[in-house]
Amino acid sequence: MKTLLCTLTLALFIPFLRASAEKPNVLLIAVDDLNDWIGALNGHPDTKTPNIDRLAKRGTLFSNAHCQAPICNPSRTSLMFGMRPSTTGFYDNKPNSAQTPAFYSKHVSLPRHFAANGYLTMTTGKLYHASKLPKGDFEVEGPRPGQWIDLDEAVQTERPDHMHWLWDFGPQTYNEEKFADYVDASWAIDQLGKEYDRPFFLSLGFYRPHVPFFSPERVYNHPDLSGELRLPLVKTDDLDDISEHAKKIIYSPYPASQDWVEKNSNEKWYEAMRSYLACIRWTDEQVGRVLDALDKSPHADNTIIVFYADHGFHLGEKRHWAKWTLWERSTRVPYIVSYPGGDEGKVVDQPVELLSIYPTLVDLCGLSENPVVEGNSVAPLLVDADADWPHAAITTLFQNNHSVRTKDWRYISYADGSEELYDHRVDPNEWTNLASDPRKSKLIEKLRKLLPQKNVKQFTLPKKSKS
Repeated sequence: MKTLLCTLTLALFIPFLRASAEKPNVLLIAVDDLNDWIGALNGHPDTKTPNIDRLAKRGTLFSNAHCQAPICNPSRTSLMFGMRPSTTGFYDNKPNSAQTPAFYSKHVSLPRHFAANGYLTMTTGKLYHASKLPKGDFEVEGPRPGQWIDLDEAVQTERPDHMHWLWDFGPQTYNEEKFADYVDASWAIDQLGKEYDRPFFLSLGFYRPHVPFFSPERVYNHPDLSGELRLPLVKTDDLDDISEHAKKIIYSPYPASQDWVEKNSNEKWYEAMRSYLACIRWTDEQVGRVLDALDKSPHADNTIIVFYADHGFHLGEKRHWAKWTLWERSTRVPYIVSYPGGDEGKVVDQPVELLSIYPTLVDLCGLSENPVVEGNSVAPLLVDADADWPHAAITTLFQNNHSVRTKDWRYISYADGSEELYDHRVDPNEWTNLASDPRKSKLIEKLRKLLPQKNVKQFTLPKKSKS
C-alpha cells in the first residue's frame, strides 16, 4: 500500500515522470567526511561552497539529514544496501562488503538493483570503503580511491608519534591534476559527455575533506581563508555530564585530541581547520566542474542528482576530533536531491536519513521495489516539504549504541544503559545533557520506542582453515 500511494503521488506531481516513459539517469555524488560546513546549511561562517550551494538552489536541500553510522564502512554499506548497521552487523571499518560474498550474494545493492532494471552502472572514486568493489555492482569502473594520494610528493607536517599516519594537514605544491578528486571528476566528466543507448547510474565519490587535509596551495592560500577564521565553540567541562561508557567508545586521541591542539596555543587547531575548509573548497570546485559538464551534456534535462556526505566530522566540538560519536557534528550531513521538473530552492527541515536514498531513487526512477530495504523514501517531502513525516533519523555506533534525531531533539541510548538528551531548540551545541531531568521522562520513553529493535552482533569473516 505504501508503494502504491507513493507511486500515485509521484505520478500526479512529478512532471518528468508524467511526461516521458524514458527513465531518468542518476548522478550520485558522495563526499567523504564532509560535515554541515556548506554555505547552504550555514554550517560555518568562513566556508565557501558556491557550487554545492547552486546545486541546493536547483533542488531540495534536507537541512536535518543524518547518516546511519559515523564511520565510513558501516555508513556506506548501510546506504548502498538499504539496511541499518544494527540489521547487518556492519559496525566498523572491517570487514567491508567487498570482502563478504556471503552477504552481498544475499542482498541486492543499489547499483545492482539499477543494473537489474536495465541501467548502465558506472563508478569512480570512493563509494564503498574499499578499493575493491562488490562483484557485479558496476559495468564500467573508473579510477579507484587513494591511487593518487602520494605521500612521497606531499608536504607533510610534524605530528605526535601516537597519531595515525593519515593525521596531517597543510597546503600541497604538486600538480593539481594529480589530486585524486580532480582525476575522478575528470573521468566522470568524460562519461557525461557520451551518448548511451540506455539510462545510466553514475556514482562519483570524492575523498576530500577526509584526512590528510591536503589541498592545492592555491586553494589553501585563497583570500577567503587567509583572514581571521573563527574556531568552533568548545566548552571546557563539556563531557562532565556524559557516562564513562560514552567516553570510552569514542576513538581518541586518533587522529588528534582537543588537549593536543590547546597545548599548541591553538595554532595547530587553526591550521587544521583552515586545511579542512580548504579541502571543502577544493571538492566544491570539482563538484562545479561536474555540474558544468552535465549542463552541457546530452543528459542535462533527464538526470537526477543526489549529493550527500557519508558522515560528519568534529574539529574540536564536544572536545573531539574526527567522527565516531553520536552527536550532531558526526551525524549531520549535507543531502540534496535535484530532479528534472522538480521544485527549486526547497528546504526540508524534517529529520531524514541517508538510508532514504535507495528507496527514493527507486521511486523517482519507477523501478521495482526491493522488499528488504528499511529506509523511507523522501519522495513525499520532495512534493510537499510539510507532508506528514512520522519518522526520526537513527544513527548507530557499534552494537546497541544509538542516536534518535527528531526535529527538535537528540536522544542517545548506550549499550550500558546510560543516556543523553539534547534540546536543539535552545542547545544546538549539545552542551547540556537533560537525560537525568525527571520532567523529560515521558519524552525519553517516547524516544526509546524509536530505537532499532534488532541489534545483531558484529559481522565477522569466517576463520580460514589452517589446512
